[in-house]
Amino acid sequence: MSYQVLARKWRPKNFESLVGQEHVVRALTHALDQQRLHHAYLFAGTRGVGKTTLARILAKSFNCETGITPKPCGKCTACLEIDSGRYVDLLEVDAATNTRVEEMRELLENAIYAPSRGRFKVYVIDEVHQLSNHAFNAMLKTLEEPPEHIKFILATTDPQKIPVTVLSRCLQFNLKQMPADSIAGHLEQILGKENIESEPDALRLLARGAHGSMRDALSLLDQAIAYSGGTVSEAAVRDMLGTIDQTFLLDIVEAVARGDAASALASADGMLSRNVSFDGALLDLAGLLHRIALAQTAPAALPEDEGNRTRVLALAGSLDREEVQLYYQIVIHTRQDLPLAPDDYAGFTMGLLRMLAFGPGSGENGQSVPSGHARSAAAVAKPGKPRVAVPTVAARTTPTVLQAEASIPTEIATRPISPTVAFDGDWPALALALNVGGLARQLAQNSELMSFAGGVFSFRLPATAKHLVEKSSQEKLRMALAEHLGQPVRLAFEFGEIGGNTVHDRAVAAISQDGFVRELMETFDATIVDASIKPTQ
Repeated sequence: MSYQVLARKWRPKNFESLVGQEHVVRALTHALDQQRLHHAYLFAGTRGVGKTTLARILAKSFNCETGITPKPCGKCTACLEIDSGRYVDLLEVDAATNTRVEEMRELLENAIYAPSRGRFKVYVIDEVHQLSNHAFNAMLKTLEEPPEHIKFILATTDPQKIPVTVLSRCLQFNLKQMPADSIAGHLEQILGKENIESEPDALRLLARGAHGSMRDALSLLDQAIAYSGGTVSEAAVRDMLGTIDQTFLLDIVEAVARGDAASALASADGMLSRNVSFDGALLDLAGLLHRIALAQTAPAALPEDEGNRTRVLALAGSLDREEVQLYYQIVIHTRQDLPLAPDDYAGFTMGLLRMLAFGPGSGENGQSVPSGHARSAAAVAKPGKPRVAVPTVAARTTPTVLQAEASIPTEIATRPISPTVAFDGDWPALALALNVGGLARQLAQNSELMSFAGGVFSFRLPATAKHLVEKSSQEKLRMALAEHLGQPVRLAFEFGEIGGNTVHDRAVAAISQDGFVRELMETFDATIVDASIKPTQ
């Protein structure tokens, strides 16, 4: 007896055995139970998701000798002949090879005749979107008002190419791609019936390689059985599919977390020696980072039988969430840029170097340092502007840069200024009192008042603040000043060196003189990052 491939041998024979299309099965089951039979059905979906299988099961439901039922017996003559593909009243037409209008007319001319044996004559037209426009027009009238003994079942992988006039005459069902877990579970059941041993990780690899298609998964399973000699193992499936050993990727992420460029590049060299596809490696690396992110934010979503679960959880605990998100973006962009790289190895390793250079754990001079909770207390100083890490909690050894949200002390706090009182020249105090926000507030706080006479405020800003001097921000600041002082004002701006009499400069001075901050600076030999100080009212 000749061998029958698994995709044909284990094709579902009834709605109960169909996997992954519960929404379609539910609708069809209710319709058959209530005898609400439409004359035309359209099944749309990608290859291998069950379109033709559903059509055959529906044909059995129409013609089963026990009656119209959502549970065909599978034992009567009609059910057996439909399963074997020789039922005279089931006509399966491949629209890809019968695209012409003459062929469609010939098909429809025979539709007027009653079925030979069954209750209904069922036309299954596969890849219906490939019919010509004339062929679609020829079938419109028959499709809308067919004889009572005719049922049309159309199947397509591209419903966008079907005319709206045809779509409007059909009940439409969109078949979804099957989840990898559902595919892996179905493969496990089939192997159990075939008495073939398998490893769960091997079935997960096959399920992911099928990309939502059960037929593709069964074809890959046939290939894996032949490749492995009878036992479906993870190593054999990985070799067959050319997928990456996850150990390499885990080693790379761990090396990046430590800031160890040499180890990360050594893993890449190991992949190169095994002729690994670096495009596939980037795809798998993105998948690994996705699982790490899941473990960080929704641990329950990580399967209990996840391969390398312990290492994934360890990485989830050692990396910051922001780092994982950044690494994921770098990997995605590296994969997009891979065709532009000198070669795949250079493109892949450049992506690793980006992760090391731009991650939150990289130093300002480009030197890599450990990331996340693995960062050391050593800080990287930028020439000309010291930047020292200061621990925020005494019990934690992970240092963070001192970021001050400074509130102005009472000695320079804002005092109320009545509109009837003349401006006393204290611009920082007035700037804090103004009812203004956004860029206008930033403009006020970074400006140094040079003179005030005749209702004209003359300010000076550093050249680095030119972006603040926009017409809209100037106008908002002018209106706020006029409202506060009760008199019309004009503004004038120039750029140059400032003397330190701005709101920001006073805030820096206040923070520098704070006793607690000075104690931190002396204890940890730290300095303040001026740009991190934000004055508040």
